[in-house]
Amino acid sequence: MASLAGKPPGTKWRVLGVVGSDPIAQRLMEMGLVGGTELEVVRLAPLGDPVQISVLGYQLTIRGSEARRIRVAR
Repeated sequence: MASLAGKPPGTKWRVLGVVGSDPIAQRLMEMGLVGGTELEVVRLAPLGDPVQISVLGYQLTIRGSEARRIRVAR
């Protein structure tokens, strides 16, 4: 399983799950990042943090540390 971190802009992914059970992981899941959800990487900041994604019809910007917790697959 690969994480969302470092994925290039314009690529689409399917969420497999979020690692952890702490409040940050819970909040990511509440924002729709649950198994089976499709997302697209919109853009990366120059150093790769933060990451802007499109998920469930809205734009979401997350930290690199949060992106590393999101497991994705094609």
